[in-house]
Amino acid sequence: MLKHITSLRVRYADTDKMQFVYNGKYLEYFEVGRTELLRSTGLSYREVEKAGFQLPLIEANVKYKNPATYDDILEIEAAVKELYSPKVHIEYIIRKKDTGELIAEGFTTHVFINSLTKKVVKPPQIYIDALKKYFE
Repeated sequence: MLKHITSLRVRYADTDKMQFVYNGKYLEYFEVGRTELLRSTGLSYREVEKAGFQLPLIEANVKYKNPATYDDILEIEAAVKELYSPKVHIEYIIRKKDTGELIAEGFTTHVFINSLTKKVVKPPQIYIDALKKYFE
């Protein structure tokens, strides 16, 4: 399993009239966790794109547990549990860094596509090579 934790400070612009983080922001926070998870392997999303691949979202789920507010420092834990699946399924847990309070949890599922044809393809070798050491 590959797991990575990223810290993020809630910006004022992320909050709504109730002073809570707006619900749609959590998918953006998942994206931050996802890109940093990939980067932690030595492979950036930019490199995936340069190699001719994209990784669109095909499914997402968020369960909201407790509100986050302006200036909270959140920890976004992102984890990949399967390497050789045709889909990339990433699970997330967001907690307040100082208290460990659970804020949200969920997942996103992605597929690799060829950048030119936009057709679904199997995970590319650069992805397999970057992640395989975490699954041995």
